[in-house]
Amino acid sequence: MTPIYKILVLNIGSITTKAAFFEDGHLKFQEVIGYDPHQVGSLMHYMEQFQLRRQSIVGFLEKHRIALGDLHMIASRGGLTAPIASGVYLVDERMCDDLRSGKYGQHPTNLGPLIAHDLATQAGIRAVIVDSPSTDEYEPLARVSGIPEIERKSAFHTLNQKAAARRAADEMGISYEACNMIVAHLGGGTTIGAHRKGRVIDSTIGIGEGPMTPERAGALPTVDLLRFLESGRFSLTDLRRRLTSQGGLIAYLGTNDVIRVEAKIQEGDENALLILQAMAYQIAKDIGAMSTVLHGRVDVIVLTGGLANSARLAAWISKRIGFIAPVKVYPGEKEMHALAQGALRVLSGTESVKHYSRLEKV
Repeated sequence: MTPIYKILVLNIGSITTKAAFFEDGHLKFQEVIGYDPHQVGSLMHYMEQFQLRRQSIVGFLEKHRIALGDLHMIASRGGLTAPIASGVYLVDERMCDDLRSGKYGQHPTNLGPLIAHDLATQAGIRAVIVDSPSTDEYEPLARVSGIPEIERKSAFHTLNQKAAARRAADEMGISYEACNMIVAHLGGGTTIGAHRKGRVIDSTIGIGEGPMTPERAGALPTVDLLRFLESGRFSLTDLRRRLTSQGGLIAYLGTNDVIRVEAKIQEGDENALLILQAMAYQIAKDIGAMSTVLHGRVDVIVLTGGLANSARLAAWISKRIGFIAPVKVYPGEKEMHALAQGALRVLSGTESVKHYSRLEKV
């Protein structure tokens, strides 16, 4: 008799903890546990949130009467580790040491694998991460920036891009590892990746490259940016804020809500129309650029992420890029399902778990 695999999925963000319980890939329970920003902010270091976050997850299990001992695996969104190839990785002591130290970056996402490992050890099962945000499959050409001191580094929405790519491949009746595609994750942060035979060999970076987003400036003319800084009108901190959280639609239209922007367009606001079209234009340009990375051999282009819910935006982008390849639109993100599916592939034997301690070469 085939066992029913029970999987706990964790996704820890800056001020929320997402927890979900799956049986054989089917979602049974899910919660987004929020925290008062002052409560989280009062902890001097995010590692001090370990017990708070862990207790939230234990409370989720107790609320839904899920026994820790009944679980087969715990899957967590990855944290900031050494660069690794994509796939499902066992959370081991070396990974935990790197996450605790923050040697590769400090972020609350580092807590997810640590808590997963702690609970899995208690239950006598394995904890894994799936398609980590530290995934790096770039080829040497993609790393060259234009200044030797600055190397382009992989930083994109790995989990959702890979999940959307696998979905598209399944619909086409071929394996993800057998096709070429371009995947655009469109959201508060936008990244556009060139997927070749199951590897993301180049992508735009969520901050500092690519198109503008609802709240990020995206790529800017560098000389003008230097002049902007030299003018003294803004401090370095203010400028960083303008680039990462107060740029894009917010800077032009005063809102990061595309629904509100579309309402302005419906009311005849020509500036709102221009700016939203410009964002679609920039996204399409970067998709076009990624097609050259794949020598024009593109099987499909996928639009995913929260902004793909805008039929208007998706249509504008699709009209510009449709000549390259067929376009599929998958609105929203399915990160929790993607984590569960990764764990299920390992449990069912269709994919081998990788070992961070052995660090497969990227």
